Amino acid sequence: MQWEKWFAIEWQQVLGISLSALGLYGGLIVFTRLMGLRSFSKLSSYDFAMTVAIGSILASTILSDSPSLSQGLVAVAVLFLIQGTISVIRRKSKPLKSLIDNQAIILMAHGEYFCDNLKEANLTKSDVQEVLRRNGLKSKSEVFAVIMETTGDMSVIKQDSTAPDWSLFDDIRDSHLLINSNNKTDNMPRACPQFKRLYLNGLKMAKFYQTSSNS
Repeated sequence: MQWEKWFAIEWQQVLGISLSALGLYGGLIVFTRLMGLRSFSKLSSYDFAMTVAIGSILASTILSDSPSLSQGLVAVAVLFLIQGTISVIRRKSKPLKSLIDNQAIILMAHGEYFCDNLKEANLTKSDVQEVLRRNGLKSKSEVFAVIMETTGDMSVIKQDSTAPDWSLFDDIRDSHLLINSNNKTDNMPRACPQFKRLYLNGLKMAKFYQTSSNS
């Protein structure tokens, strides 16, 4: 094996890498200023995809003479333009927004796992348990809801005496399991059998919250 190839670099390569890095860095600053703070926010799945795509373009442009710096800048500019266009469409058209965006789903509610939703998200109970431990929870009874957001992150909402603001949950699939206390249990996603009793207790608690907020 020729070890010198692993560490060798010519001064022309150093100059090319440095200029490419400076050019792309300056371009990112300009594009981010033009398109706003959302550029790298990862608020949705397509935001995350754009971040990955830009990272790939930056790496290939900086470390190689093909694609060129100009080609890399054009590619990044086009991605920012696409993101800006999609953002406008999402704001203007709810049907197209629902077509573009994933929908957050409930993985756990009132201490009860929803096995169908876990299966759809390709997750196991162990994955949720890890997130609960990272959030400092030591009992499922402390959980109001675990929600998988559109970015793939999991939000953990703790159970407490505060009456929920239901408008925060109306864009979540199966949100009626948290909001509507008059739901029948046969309308819910298949829950893990050993937690069905906890689900019924959760419905009673939701009814109590609604009564408190309406009084």
